[in-house]
Amino acid sequence: MRRRSQSRRPIAEMNVVPYIDVMLVLLVIFMITAPLLTQGIKVDLPQASSEVIPPQEQEPIVVSVDAEGRLYLNLSEQPAAPIAEQTLINRVAALLRLHPDTPVMVRGDSQVDYGSVVKTMSLLQGAGAPSVGLMTRNPE
Repeated sequence: MRRRSQSRRPIAEMNVVPYIDVMLVLLVIFMITAPLLTQGIKVDLPQASSEVIPPQEQEPIVVSVDAEGRLYLNLSEQPAAPIAEQTLINRVAALLRLHPDTPVMVRGDSQVDYGSVVKTMSLLQGAGAPSVGLMTRNPE
């Protein structure tokens, strides 16, 4: 019996194991970074305890949110009267067009929910405020 000569032919298979490893690493990276990419309102919070803001020539724009979620603007005709959201946006936008360097602050009641304060900050950002600060009371 004669053996056929067995010639070794190259195996034409692709080794996919390295590609699977790369895909798993990318999957882990995307799973970790995806929650960090959520959109939000940019707020510059202090790194330490809050400090008193130095007096400036221009009075800052202060929007107050009371416990019921009503909005008040300190630079309106009647600062003690509630103001509608669209009116707030229009007035703040007009004030910022006249004086673009005016600081914008939000003063929220301690009983108001966080969502109302964030919504107010979003409205101010939509009105053209480059940054919005939060006013706090000194705990002492």
